[in-house]
Amino acid sequence: MAVPADEALFLSMLLKLMNAKNTMEIGVFTGYSLLNTALAIPEDGTILAIDINREMYEIGLPVIEKAGMAGKIDFREGTALTILDQLLNEEKYKGLFDFVFVDADKFNYLNYHKRVIELVRVGGVIAYDNSLYSGLVAAPPDEPLYRGNTSDRDAIVELNKVLAADPRIEVCQLSIADGLSLCRRLY
Repeated sequence: MAVPADEALFLSMLLKLMNAKNTMEIGVFTGYSLLNTALAIPEDGTILAIDINREMYEIGLPVIEKAGMAGKIDFREGTALTILDQLLNEEKYKGLFDFVFVDADKFNYLNYHKRVIELVRVGGVIAYDNSLYSGLVAAPPDEPLYRGNTSDRDAIVELNKVLAADPRIEVCQLSIADGLSLCRRLY
């Protein structure tokens, strides 16, 4: 389980309140949050799921299939930056997504933001998981870390600064689980 139950329930309710139909998940792991999203969106909803490791996704696939949700998922194996760049080259994907959940490769969160902001619709939401990074985002930059790594922590700190200053979004950072930043696209 990559996403804590309280975060999963919160995101499920958010998706329902938003009437989200077209979603994207960057970083699938074994599919817990993917299944949660599939259950929350309508029958004709879709999830574009991106991960570099199909084998991990296939661990959770039997549960997704048993729940009858596999038909909602378009799984794409590969690096997220490459796949996002491919999507941006097709006009039909710009502004298509109601909701994007980002939970992979913390070092590239800022690079993901630069791309998904164009793929999410105005009024849509981008969620960045682990935005408090076990509270280490508040640690002095030169302090040795007891958990995690410095480059990921520094990348999350930089992302949080950029999100706070980005005029295209309204951001809310929640202390649920390991931190969740919700960004609503304004324009």
